Amino acid sequence: MATASTDLKDRMLQATSGDVFVLPLGPLPLDPAHLFAQILDPTPPKVVILDAALDLQAALQLAMQFDQQCPAVSVILVSEDGQQIGLDAMRAGVRDIIEPADDIADIRDVLDRALQAARDRSLVAEMVNHSVDSDDSSGSGRVISVVSPKGGVGKTTIATNIAVGLARALPSSTVLLDLDVQFGDVASALDLEPEYTLSDTVHGPASRDAMVLKTFLTQHQTGLYVICGPRSPADADNISGRDISQLIKMLTSEFQYVVIDTAPGLSEPTLAALDNATDMVLLTSMDVPGIRGLRKEIDTLSDLGLSSETRHVVLNFVDNRGGLSLADVEATIGTAVDLTLPRSKAATPSVNQGIPLLQSGVRDPLTKQLGRLLSRFLPSPAPASTSVLRFGHRTRTESSSPPKPRRAKPGWYPGVQAGA
Repeated sequence: MATASTDLKDRMLQATSGDVFVLPLGPLPLDPAHLFAQILDPTPPKVVILDAALDLQAALQLAMQFDQQCPAVSVILVSEDGQQIGLDAMRAGVRDIIEPADDIADIRDVLDRALQAARDRSLVAEMVNHSVDSDDSSGSGRVISVVSPKGGVGKTTIATNIAVGLARALPSSTVLLDLDVQFGDVASALDLEPEYTLSDTVHGPASRDAMVLKTFLTQHQTGLYVICGPRSPADADNISGRDISQLIKMLTSEFQYVVIDTAPGLSEPTLAALDNATDMVLLTSMDVPGIRGLRKEIDTLSDLGLSSETRHVVLNFVDNRGGLSLADVEATIGTAVDLTLPRSKAATPSVNQGIPLLQSGVRDPLTKQLGRLLSRFLPSPAPASTSVLRFGHRTRTESSSPPKPRRAKPGWYPGVQAGA
């Protein structure tokens, strides 16, 4: 309950037999996440009581956010002007209105109805989730971990483009997790100013309840949800691999895709991400240190038994003038390269402006190749039937199946033209 009234507080304590938590004195919380952060009990509340005397408009705004983000929470408004504000309260999702002078028995009845409504909504949500899980044999989201043995190879660029591409293709499907716990720059790469970071999500109420966790996410303009890295490297000391595993499991229960940008190397959070991954994007640059590092990483992951259902080996900053060929790279790492990404003049402005190429749609060979990488994670479209195309008085049929791949020319491989 949020109120500054001692009398109202006493009446609510009476009506609930003391089972009510009163928020510290001050302005109403800005959103559900702020409210949850002030609650000491690890179990999220089923009923929230807002005293309109604090700030009517702020109370209605907060009630609307609860209705949108936490529909299983019933919001009750306390006001002497119930008849005048009834319509606005209903539109904001308020469950009921109590007058400060109502009898204790009447208040108890309102609270009981609100609690029952919250329980009913939770039950319906569980039934829906169970039905969805029954239809989906996996029962959880797809976890795409982008990893590299060294920094400076474009890992954050790849992760943000994959995440933005998935979010645009399938709205509300994707969350991006920045697991570079010391120097993560996903926020910069997406031009975000997060109010909450990874530190907030792995500790406190958000670490125990998926409903609360979703209120701590930062939303990007493409519809992507983001958990940005901690503000200070010192915060990394309080984040364990176990915390990360629990967070990923919660995210996969709520989202179709969880894209993870990891720190260079094999830190504890990175190992936790790989342990939960369904897809690994193994990334390196086209230089000897990067390629040898990738070979070591592949061997180490194999020794640790960390293998995903699907592995994608991606070679970034490809330039055939560097003295290395694709065959050299594949011979060194002991496996085939799945996709190559060319050097691009469009990449630097994209990073500096915080607008991923798959968001801006800049026409560039790198954008095209990023689109090919994205297609590896999107659901395969159902085979389309032969369509009839009409051009004036002429009619012809055209199959919607993809064209046959062209034969590679000497010195050419996907993403790079000879002499480019």
